[in-house]
Amino acid sequence: MPTFSIPLSGLTASSIALSTIANNLANLNTIGYKDSRVLFRDLFYQSLGTNGAGDAIQQGAGTAVSSIPASFTQGSVDPSGVATDVAILGDGFFVVTKNGVVSYTRAGNFEVDKNSLLVTSDGQMVMGYPAVNGVLNPGQGLTSLALGAGTISPATATANVQLRTNLDATAAVGTVYSAPVTIYDSLGASHVLMFTYTKTATNAWDYSISIPAADVGGAVDPTVLQTGSLTFDGNGNLTSPASDVAGINITGFVDGANDLTFTWKLYDPNNAGFLTQMASPSSTSSTQQDGAGSGTLVKFEIGSDGTITGAFSNGKTAILGQLALATFANNQGLLRTGNNGFSETLASGQPVIGGPGTSGRGTLAGGALELSNVDIAKEFAALIVAQRGFQANARAVTTFDEITQETINLKR
Repeated sequence: MPTFSIPLSGLTASSIALSTIANNLANLNTIGYKDSRVLFRDLFYQSLGTNGAGDAIQQGAGTAVSSIPASFTQGSVDPSGVATDVAILGDGFFVVTKNGVVSYTRAGNFEVDKNSLLVTSDGQMVMGYPAVNGVLNPGQGLTSLALGAGTISPATATANVQLRTNLDATAAVGTVYSAPVTIYDSLGASHVLMFTYTKTATNAWDYSISIPAADVGGAVDPTVLQTGSLTFDGNGNLTSPASDVAGINITGFVDGANDLTFTWKLYDPNNAGFLTQMASPSSTSSTQQDGAGSGTLVKFEIGSDGTITGAFSNGKTAILGQLALATFANNQGLLRTGNNGFSETLASGQPVIGGPGTSGRGTLAGGALELSNVDIAKEFAALIVAQRGFQANARAVTTFDEITQETINLKR
């Protein structure tokens, strides 16, 4: 009698294949999705004896699904222009966690939550290495990454001031020229210093650096911080002082900031002076100083090595952290958990976590997403094959049914 279990096993296996293909097609537009394929195996065989040559005569018992491996080939990378989007180019998985449960994903469609943390679309925190004062510290281990507008760049007190100024060589003795420069104290408050130049003789000027008395509680307004003399040669080049003016002190800030000491930079690295004396009106073409008030994060970029660099409202940039990637000895051993996630298993081995671009890990593309690697043409071809397999097994069932019916009719 025909064994119905054989075509039924084929129907079951073909049904699983059809479902797997349908799942691939359903995830055609899922970020970071990796497609799967169904592999069959034949079942045990019943021995019916041997033939005259001694060869075994065996009858198969049908088929079953042996495995459904995932294809971890690279998906296409689509530039999105969104700062929180990240695509992995090569091997590796992002490390994410929620409620103490760690999982791994290829989907880099991240966002910033209400706590200014980088998270996945379902609220898992994206893990990476922290930066302290702009310096990465992988030794601290993985932590969540803060990238929201509440991220602060601390104030920096001014340490160096530079003015590119020309003093009029044709000016009469007693002529006064002044140029303001804004500096910052340790609390980030700004103060306007006034650099005043007074011509005392041919090729000779006196200078005075002052600050408003209201800023330092001075008795005289403005409060003079430093005075001195400047000497120029016949070509209009500064000859004295021969070096930068260092040790200019400001004490007693009324806002409670620390005392400040700065240097007036008079020469560049090539020993060319920033101050000149030419026969043209006195003017200051540029001023520079290295202090800044506190600032909030305006934008950030993610580099190929996972380094996150932030730009702040005070004009400063700083490293905020670095995304981490995990690799496994056997990607096929990972367990799919939904929501684009994978979990480690004994078969996958433990994750090896580090920075992108190191130890065989892939690099990152900021402002881009890795698309699904499902090939629609390949899936349609596989769909036809699976459909034909299902139809063939279904026809075997109807044929077996007809044979069984004919056997029953033998009694009549």
